[in-house]
Amino acid sequence: MAILEVLTIPDPRLKQESQPVERFDSSLRDFIHDLEQTMRSSPGGVGIAAPQVARFERIIIVDVSRKPKIQSHGRLVLINPEILEWQGMEKGREGCMSVPDYTGNVIRAKTIKINAYDESGQMRSYDCEGYEARAIQHEVDHLDGVLFLDRLVSRRTDLFQRKVYSEKSVAKSD
Repeated sequence: MAILEVLTIPDPRLKQESQPVERFDSSLRDFIHDLEQTMRSSPGGVGIAAPQVARFERIIIVDVSRKPKIQSHGRLVLINPEILEWQGMEKGREGCMSVPDYTGNVIRAKTIKINAYDESGQMRSYDCEGYEARAIQHEVDHLDGVLFLDRLVSRRTDLFQRKVYSEKSVAKSD
C-alpha cells in the first residue's frame, strides 16, 4: 500500500493524453489499490485518475457513496472508459487534487451512459446521474489532459480561491 504523489498545476504532464490499458494483471490491481489509497487520503476526495499520479493510462476511480443523499453505484474502477450518451446540462462547483488552491463552476451533463472495463477485465455499463455523473466526467477529462480549469464557465466570475481553515479558527468555532 502506498499513497502516491499527486501532480499539481502547473505540471505540464497534466496536459498529457493517456493510453488505453492492455494488460489486466496483478501489477494493474496493485496500482489500482495504491491509486484508491491516494484518493481516500485526500479530504473529500471522490475521484482520481491515473495521470494525476504520473501514470498515463486510462484508469479512473470514482466513489461518491460517502456523500449524504447522493445516488451512486458505490466504488467504481473504470478502465478505458467511454462515455456513450449524455443528456441535460447543469452548472456545478468542482475541485481537484491537482488544483489544490481553487474550485470553479463547470457545465457538465446531468446524466451519462458509460462503458468501461473493471479491474478484472470485465466490460461494464453504467447509467449515472447528478454528482456521480459529474465526478466521472471530471476524471475522464484527466485522461485526455483536460483540467476543470479548461472548462470554467468564466475565469472572471467562476473561479474561486479554496478556503483554508487554520486550527485556531476551527478551535474558535467550537
